[in-house]
Amino acid sequence: MPAAPLTAAAHTTSDDGEPPVTLPRDPAREEAERELSEGIYHQDDPGLFERAVQWVWEGVSDLLDRAASAAPGGHTGLWIVVGGLLLVLVLLVARVGLPGRRPKAAAEEALFTDGPRSAAEHRKAAEEAAARGDWSRAVQERTRAMVRSLEERALLDARPGRTADEAAAEAGRVLPGHADRLRTAAHDFDDVTYGGRTAAEDTYRRTARLDEDLRKAKPLLADGATPAGGGWTSPGAAV
Repeated sequence: MPAAPLTAAAHTTSDDGEPPVTLPRDPAREEAERELSEGIYHQDDPGLFERAVQWVWEGVSDLLDRAASAAPGGHTGLWIVVGGLLLVLVLLVARVGLPGRRPKAAAEEALFTDGPRSAAEHRKAAEEAAARGDWSRAVQERTRAMVRSLEERALLDARPGRTADEAAAEAGRVLPGHADRLRTAAHDFDDVTYGGRTAAEDTYRRTARLDEDLRKAKPLLADGATPAGGGWTSPGAAV
């Protein structure tokens, strides 16, 4: 006996021998969809945030796969390139500081901004800041003490508005043996004062040692000689 062909309708048989009732497919499907749309069937569905994270992750994963297919060495080559870029970024930040250093007016970049004080007064302020662990302030004051001391010894002209970099360059010409350390001290001062960086104790100790060494250093005269007695005779002074 041949099998009955499949139809697109559902059949129900009456118990009293009446002809079967045929239910069309569309209403049956709609009824099933309404049933499945009830909340009880969706309690374990991911939330909106989870779906958003999944969408982002799939997009990033797809992007990485495309980049890996174009990079030499596939995924391994891609990660090597990414690692190299991160290393360059870290070295750049370590060298120049974090972004956000805003341009300063010349008056704001001046080394001395709070009126004239002696080198001794600046050294005392530096020591007090160091005693309370304020290394940034200590570096600033010790750098000012160093430059003020050079002015008091007439190794530098007392010039308002001078920056730390200018002072280092000018002092390096009369104290060439300390030129590199002077540039480093000026760079440390700029990083702390204008670059938003926090000084460490070793930065202050380095600046303080330079200050002490400069106090004992013999300057280079115009003819390339140094003073015989270890002192400094300012231009135009009586011998």
